[in-house]
Amino acid sequence: MQRLPPSRLAPSPPGTPPRRRPRLERSVLVLPSAFTLGNLFLGVWAIVSAARGRTEFAAWLIVLAAIADSLDGRVARATHTGSRFGEELDSLVDAVSFGVAPALVVYFQFLADSGWSWTLSFLYIAAALLRLARFNVVQAGRPKRYFQGLPSPAAAITLVTFPAFAATDMARLWFPERATHHLVVWLLILLAGLMVSTIPYPTVARFGVRTWRERAMTALALVSVVAAVVVPELYFFPVMILYVAFGLVRAVLLGPPERLGPEAVEQNRP
Repeated sequence: MQRLPPSRLAPSPPGTPPRRRPRLERSVLVLPSAFTLGNLFLGVWAIVSAARGRTEFAAWLIVLAAIADSLDGRVARATHTGSRFGEELDSLVDAVSFGVAPALVVYFQFLADSGWSWTLSFLYIAAALLRLARFNVVQAGRPKRYFQGLPSPAAAITLVTFPAFAATDMARLWFPERATHHLVVWLLILLAGLMVSTIPYPTVARFGVRTWRERAMTALALVSVVAAVVVPELYFFPVMILYVAFGLVRAVLLGPPERLGPEAVEQNRP
């Protein structure tokens, strides 16, 4: 069994100055929060950009914010620097970047000319905040294989990337461009409902090279990165809508979440 150093076995004698963390250790501790604050910066930038009429640019800023959000937790776990402070900060930032920001981007792009249409944005924001509050109570800090309800970053990416996808030639084969406005409204309502639902959505699987599953996920991730960089307007929305549909179809086929077993309600680290 590994022995702990004396400094961790017993408290320091009275009068001993507190141990100062090495500079590298202090830097590692702030690294996850740096990603979280980067997420916040991108979310606020998206709101400002949307208010200035740059809604398409704002949408991609939210996508970048979601990428930063996916990295802060992984960095915290890899460096063993997770903390309750980091969890609370992450939740507050997510409320801005994936609750307020996407709702306002859609408002300024499609709803600003209607009198009471801002209430749809309020509906989405309220759903995102309720989902985050429930996450803090039920899930935060616990190992999990499934999220309870659609994660707010996934909902945000799905919502804000739909207009860019709708403008492509592929999308025009399925529906006319003039229908985009109505589809965005229904998509906003659907995503808000899924966030506050109890439908289980799987977490992102582990990457690595130890098992065939991890190797397959790593290869898929590399292909996804290439596609996201080369054709982002054709990649993000289709992939996210498949993720949204997966949870719905699974819930319909398998019934209430309770029938999926305890692992469906935030058990077992992926």
